[in-house]
Order: sequence, then structure tokens, then C-alpha cells
Amino acid sequence: MLDPIVSFFTRIFQLIGRGLGFVIGILLLPFIWLGRWYVQRGWILKSALGAAILGLVALYGYFVWNTQVWTNFNPDYVAAHNFENRNVSAGEQVVAGGGTDTARTCGRSAIADISAELTNFNVNENAWISSMILYKTGLFGLSWDKTPFLDNKASFQRGINQAIRRTTTELADNLGRVRGTSQVDSDLQDARGNMQFDEYTWYFGLTPFGPKTPTPSYYRSAIKSLNSFNARLEKCEAVFDARADNLIQFIDRISNDIGATSAILKDRAENFNNGWFDPRADDRFWFAYGQLYGYYGLLKATHADFEDVLRTRNLDNLWDTMEQQTRSALNIQPFIISNGAEDGWFMPSHLITMGFYILRVRSNLVEISNVLSR
Repeated sequence: MLDPIVSFFTRIFQLIGRGLGFVIGILLLPFIWLGRWYVQRGWILKSALGAAILGLVALYGYFVWNTQVWTNFNPDYVAAHNFENRNVSAGEQVVAGGGTDTARTCGRSAIADISAELTNFNVNENAWISSMILYKTGLFGLSWDKTPFLDNKASFQRGINQAIRRTTTELADNLGRVRGTSQVDSDLQDARGNMQFDEYTWYFGLTPFGPKTPTPSYYRSAIKSLNSFNARLEKCEAVFDARADNLIQFIDRISNDIGATSAILKDRAENFNNGWFDPRADDRFWFAYGQLYGYYGLLKATHADFEDVLRTRNLDNLWDTMEQQTRSALNIQPFIISNGAEDGWFMPSHLITMGFYILRVRSNLVEISNVLSR
């Protein structure tokens, strides 16, 4: 009685097997042809091609290793600085003796320190993925960002970089100078320019054609400029203007920045909710995660640099709440990113979850800004 049903499913599975075998055969055909062609060549050509193939395999091995190993990844990285016990604003004179300028010591900028640390994490402790040649060539010409493979770390790094770019711009334009009519600090200006450099530049390019300085070199120069600024600030030879209006502008810019990211998450979640089969969901998620990863440390640093302003306005508790909200978002680390429907019961929507936390942080920033503006 069940024989026809068994026969039907047997034929279905046989057809599926033949179809898969046919597809695999088509994919392997070029490699089979190359293998036969290689066997028939002379030993000189075989040696040259063998060396090239080994080099390519080693290059891909290096690329895959760097995309999968996240060296020194730690959402609590900022705890090592112990900013809570610093009790001195950036640029505030902390030691004076002998009545001479050379005896003065001023508070370092925690914002500049964290910006340099995050950049060092991106380009020195880890390889900068976005400008690696194999990342630029993609998977058979298809951008890695459009695949579910090997792009998570690159998106995460670009998210951190977005936070640093915004911060170095604010340091140069507002925080590192007195009012808008004073001279721009040269170190901060250099840091801002270097951090704005294109994220995808390798040693050689086509537009314009010729050799180039790769992206990580510019970011490493920004690290030196930020450290140089802080060294001069510590000697009271530079300026950090820790005023309430500067703080308002800075957190408003951060609020706008993460607000734009929440809109990107919303658009992807609403229009491409394919669950585990959305190849762009992972890079959207990890960009947002990296942005919050960077801003978490930068907001903790802002608390330290503007500690006098926040204490005077009785905003320490509200700021602490905002920091806790940001840190809570960093606990979301799914193994596979799913972009399911909002009311789905099988595939979760990690983009919606991340967007919720971003909006919570943004609402806290807006509230702090409103209190400071009164």
C-alpha cells in the first residue's frame, strides 16, 4: 500500500542527487581541465605555477585567519583606564609648583586616548580587513559584503572607525580649541584628516592608476597625532575646552550618527526580512555593533573629560544609565545573524533588537542634551 509513496520519494531524492551531482560536476570541470593541463606541462612551468598556487593558498589562508580571529576583542576594554577615579577634567591644571609654566601639569583627554586606542585596535592589533587585496577582489568578483562570509570583522571595524571619525572631527573643530575664532590645533587637524581617508585603499589602485599609500598607514599617523596632542595637553601646551555647550554639540552629533544607523537597520529589517538567508544582515548588524563598541568607550571617556560639567549639572546618574544601556547592547553577539520578520516565531530579528538598543542610547543622549540646554 505504501510502495507507490516510497517509490515517489525515492525518485524525488534520486533526481535531487543527480541535480546536485550535475551542478558539482559543472563547478569542478574547470579545475579538472586545469589539472589535466598542468600534468602535461614541463617541470619549469609546473614549478612556477605550483609556487603561484601555493602563494595564493597562503594568501587566502592569511586572509581567512585575519577575518575570523578578533584579537583583543573585549566589550569592557575601557575598564582598564579606571576613569571613574580620575576626578580631573581634560585640560584642567592638576599640579602647579615653583611658580613656573614648566611645572604645570594638566589633565589628559580621555577622548583622545580612547580614539587612539580604538584605532590601534583596528590597524595594529588586528589587520585592517577592508583594504586587503582579497577583500577588495571579493568572491569571484562579488563583494564580500553581499555574501554571508568573511565580512563581519570588516563591518565591525568600519563601525568603530565611524565613531572615531566623528570624534576626531569634533576634537579638531570644537573641543581642542577655545571658541570658534581660535586657531585649530595642528595635531588634531592632522588626526581628523587622516581618519577621513578612504577605508578601502590598497598599495595600488586604478582610479587614479598607480601606487598608493594604504589605508592603515593614514590611521597609524592619526594615532601619532592624537598621542602628540595629549602629550602637549598634559604639559598645558594645548587646549581642551570642556564647556557645557561643547558637550551638548558633541553628544548631539553622536545622537545623529547612531540615529542614521538605526534607520539603516530599520530599512533592512523591513524590506529584506529573509531570516537566516539575508546575506547583508550580518554586515549591517556588525557595523552597528562596532559603532556602539567605539562609542561606549568614547562616552565613558567623555564622562571623564567633562566630569566637572556633569557633576555641576547633577547628570552623573543619567550619564551612568546611558553608559549601561550602551554596554547592554554589546552583550548581543549571535553566532549567525538573522533578519526575520518582527512577528516571526522561528527566525529572530537581530537587526530589530540592535535597533532597539541604539534608540535607547539615543533617547538617553537626547535627554542629557535637553538637561544641559536648560
